[in-house]
Amino acid sequence: MGLDALAQNNFERRKFEQLETLLPTPNTYRSADGSPGPHYWQQKADYLIHVELNDDDQSIRGYEEITYHNISPSRLNYLWLQLDQNMMHEGSDTYSTSTNTLSRGLSSRELINIVGHNDDLGYRIIEVKDKQGNALKYTVNKTMMRVDLPTPIESGESYTFSIKWFFYINDRMKVGGRCGFEYFEEDGNYLYTIAQWFPRMCVYDDVEGWQHKQFLGRGEFALPFGDYDVRITVPADHIVASTGELQNPLEVLSSEQISRFEKSKSADVPVIIVSQSEAEEKEKKRQPGKKTWHYKAENVRDFAFGSSRKFIWDAMGVDIGGKKIMAMSYYPKEANPLYDEYSTRVVAHTLKVYSRYTFDYPYPVAISVEAANGMEYPMICFNYGRPDKNGKYSEALKHGMISVIIHEVGHNFFPMIVNSDERQWTWMDEGLNSFMQYLAEQEWDPNYPSRRGPAEKIIPYMKGGKDTMVPVMTNSEQILQFGDNAYGKPATALNILRETIMGRELFDYAFKEYANRWAFKHPTPADFFRTMEDASGVDLDWFWRGWFYTTDHVDIEVSDVTWYKYEAELEAQEGDPGRTGRKRSNSANDQRQVEDASILASSEKLSKYQSIRMGYSDGRITLTPGLNMYEIKFTNHGGLVMPLIIDFEFKDGTVQREKVPAEVWRLNEKEITKVFAFSKELASIILDPDKQTADVDESNNHFPPKPPSSRFDQYKNRNTNY
Repeated sequence: MGLDALAQNNFERRKFEQLETLLPTPNTYRSADGSPGPHYWQQKADYLIHVELNDDDQSIRGYEEITYHNISPSRLNYLWLQLDQNMMHEGSDTYSTSTNTLSRGLSSRELINIVGHNDDLGYRIIEVKDKQGNALKYTVNKTMMRVDLPTPIESGESYTFSIKWFFYINDRMKVGGRCGFEYFEEDGNYLYTIAQWFPRMCVYDDVEGWQHKQFLGRGEFALPFGDYDVRITVPADHIVASTGELQNPLEVLSSEQISRFEKSKSADVPVIIVSQSEAEEKEKKRQPGKKTWHYKAENVRDFAFGSSRKFIWDAMGVDIGGKKIMAMSYYPKEANPLYDEYSTRVVAHTLKVYSRYTFDYPYPVAISVEAANGMEYPMICFNYGRPDKNGKYSEALKHGMISVIIHEVGHNFFPMIVNSDERQWTWMDEGLNSFMQYLAEQEWDPNYPSRRGPAEKIIPYMKGGKDTMVPVMTNSEQILQFGDNAYGKPATALNILRETIMGRELFDYAFKEYANRWAFKHPTPADFFRTMEDASGVDLDWFWRGWFYTTDHVDIEVSDVTWYKYEAELEAQEGDPGRTGRKRSNSANDQRQVEDASILASSEKLSKYQSIRMGYSDGRITLTPGLNMYEIKFTNHGGLVMPLIIDFEFKDGTVQREKVPAEVWRLNEKEITKVFAFSKELASIILDPDKQTADVDESNNHFPPKPPSSRFDQYKNRNTNY
């Protein structure tokens, strides 16, 4: 064998190699079992913010005071902050690095990526000062800002500084973006979803120091935890939905609204706090003046709010671990009748399901805001689900709305609390959350048409061209086929782990352990992989390697079957009184041919016997005449090794299922043979009968081979698969 062939052979025989060569070395900060180490640390950033939303020119003007706590062992000479609004600036890397094609029907967003836009978007940093009012030197590098410190912040010290800033809010219906405003031409009003709206501290951790990779729009956020004290000034007739708990209800709500809110705490169904008729009245007749809504939030990694005079508001209390959590929804009349019927109920359902699989939801509120999009923040998320102008909607829209609410509310757990680095690893929040979303959907309705989770749903992606794929372990900005890669594939992988590899009991225990170990901390992929193995006692390195580090797919073929039937007399072998075996004979009668071999699609009848040796003298093994033994060859065409789940159907119509662990491939990853013995004769063999492994080619899973389906059958199956 040549060196190149030898190297290739060694590479191909690495699917069961331990993952340690790819994972960072454990240390005192992150332990080998996947838990935070004895010296684990993380930074903290507290915010005091005053912000005013101007409804006349759609702008934000704010002042923030940040107290940064250096809990790291390092001395810090400067601080890094995120300026996400600068992604909207006309000269941002988001536009300059985007690739484009021309077509006859360019959308406004596609056109903006080519020629830019006329809006003057992005931050204006007015001033940066220390606590004594002295100006601090700062440098803006696109979507990042470095603040230089006059003296270093030593380990264990805190530092307070302030920033004044201003920006125009983007029209997210035209320009796009996770936040912005929507203008309703029919009544001349705005609905604001305000997020990534203040300069936010970057994460500084033990893994990579400062996480200040530029924000291009796809890779989301890495943020430290902290406490927030925020005052939001808006037009007097606006309703504000926000992260945190309202501190001044008497100043911003009517006595009737406060009374309704109190009733909602113990209600079994959502209670209307601000009705549709009240919202419609404000749409027509605006109230002059301004009001300031005061919110506080503890131990959160971010802060967002929505504001509009169009908001209808409903709420209900949900019992989570003996605590009353307020599930609430805010939505314009255009979202009815869907939102008043489903939204808050779905929020409550999500909190219950996720809490059972992870930890009790720790925050006081969870909010769904209808804003014709989908994005998540601590305690609040913006969702879609808008019927047509006549209030009509399809089942697909209803299910889409329920799914997005589950998904975005679920993000409170991943990554708002289990605080992974979204800028680097999209799958750690989107994939884990999509998996949990699937569980919540199925508990909402056992027949729910979930788009992601079941193994068969990922097959179209997995069988695609490798030139348009990258491994799941790919940085957010370099992912191809983003939805399938970062959401669908990891969600499917976890579902296969739970249902097919580990079993629900082991998986659920380990997954819950991971969630609790890393709640309010910053986990990495290695922490997840190690915890799942440590808490379950299952070696999963082969699984992580295949599903997360490669673009291989599952395609295992039942490639050959040989049938042996034992019927001969047993005679003691000379010199081996404790063993017996078949005595070969040249007699044609003794060389009995196996009949009906065509049943298993074998065109050749067996004309010789395999020597069979067994120990029976001590009663351990008894070989019964008429025993059927089937030597089955399995060929791995796709590269991913998986368990063999086999249905053996016998001539009498009964079926026996056998499950062979994936480790059966450990000595040969391309082709294996395994013998199965039965007292009855087989009629057929089916591999992966319930489509549990995402095998992309079902046609080679049968023996005898299954006739190919007609084009009509293929069309019918494609159009009935939601």
